[in-house]
Parts: sequence; C-alpha cells; structure tokens
Amino acid sequence: MTGQRFKQISLDGLLRNNPTFRLVLGTCPTLALSTAAFNGIGMGLAVTFILICSNVLISLLRRTIPGAVRIPAFVIIIATFVTIVRMVLDKFIPSLYESMGVYLPLIVVNCIILGRAESFASKNKVLDSALDGLFTGLGFTCALTLLGIIREVLGSGSIFGYTLWDFRIGFFSSSAGAFFVYGICIALFNYVYGKVENKIRSKDFAVRIMSRPDIGDPVNELAEEPAAAVDGNADNGPDGTLTAEKAADENGGNA
Repeated sequence: MTGQRFKQISLDGLLRNNPTFRLVLGTCPTLALSTAAFNGIGMGLAVTFILICSNVLISLLRRTIPGAVRIPAFVIIIATFVTIVRMVLDKFIPSLYESMGVYLPLIVVNCIILGRAESFASKNKVLDSALDGLFTGLGFTCALTLLGIIREVLGSGSIFGYTLWDFRIGFFSSSAGAFFVYGICIALFNYVYGKVENKIRSKDFAVRIMSRPDIGDPVNELAEEPAAAVDGNADNGPDGTLTAEKAADENGGNA
C-alpha cells in the first residue's frame, strides 16, 4: 500500500465521508446514546471493532460469496461479531452494556457497517478494507464522543461522569436537544470542511498553473520585454534614426 492510498482511506473515513456529519448514517444510536460522552465512546469503539472484523472477513470471502446472497451473508458475518461484542460487554462492562440497551444488537443492521461492507470491503483487498473499517469507525467514535460531551456538559453539568457545576439545561438531555445539537454540529462541520476544501483546491490550482512549462513567470516576462527593446534600438540615434556609423556599414554592405 502506498502512502497516498493510506492518506486517501484515512481522510475518507475521518473527514470526507464521515458517517455521522457528512453521510448522516447511524442516526438512531447517534441521537439515543449521545447523552453522555462515555456512552458515545463505548458505542463508537464497539462499531469500530465490528467494522474492522467484518470488513476483513468479507474482503477475504469476496470472491467466494455469490452475488445473489451477498447481503444475507454480510448480515450473518456482522451478527457474529455483534454477538461477540455483546458477550464481552455483558461480562466485563455491564454498566455500558445496560446503557446501550437495544441499540447494541441493532448494530447488525447498522447502515454504516452494511454500507462499508457493500461499497468497499466486497471490492477491495484485506488491508485496505481493514483500514477503511478502522478510520470509518474512528470517525463515528469521534462524532459520538463530541456530541456526548456537548450534551453531557450542558444537560447534566458533568463530563465523563465527573461533576463540573450544578448548572444544567434539561433541554440538551432530551430528544429535542439531541436533534438540535446534532443539526448544529452537522452545519458547523460541513461549513468548516467546505472552507478548508476550497482553500486547498485554490492552492493546488495555483501550484499546477505555475508549474506548467508553457507558462512562465509573467513578472519576469514583462521585465525582459523592455530590455529586448532597448537592445534592438541601441544603434538608433536619439530621434530614432540610424547613426552615421550604422548607415555607413549598411551602405558598404549594399555596395
């Protein structure tokens, strides 16, 4: 894998095709579990693990799974890893398992995981698919954590369970507050992303124009033109006529 390929996959998962802020996928768990930052991290890491494992296995079997049954096959593969995550969380982190509730088993039909399986893992190599799952999952995790921090700080006056102050705005802990914060974050993310992307494109366009061999430096070209004109008129007199020496040379040449 080249560095350019790695950069493309990482930027697609984190920024260009961020599943939460750019593609607006996985909205149900995003709204329901972003009441606290810890819940957002837990759901994000669970989805990341399932994305990586399912992408790798689907990529390995991409030439084996018949096209007619690829979606049921993808669902079975994803359900297997979801079951593993559920058993691990129930055993070692029961509080997180309880807070996720029904949204943990619903990862089986999560649009993010099925979408990456269909559009990327089933068409690319194992390493590329694993990296795609990693960075797409990290993009989802960062988005959920950000939403969780905002809603927890404003709605509960705490962060990661630690109390910051007694001031609370109950609106941000409600369903309406979830939609409000989500919409504001989507708008800000896309506004900043668009500004940065336009700036990068303008810079790249200027670099390509200046690097073309048939286009020189316009400042140097303008500076060279008067110098050439002065050299061409060096033999002329003050009034623009030929000097006596130049006229004699030309007459002798004609003779």
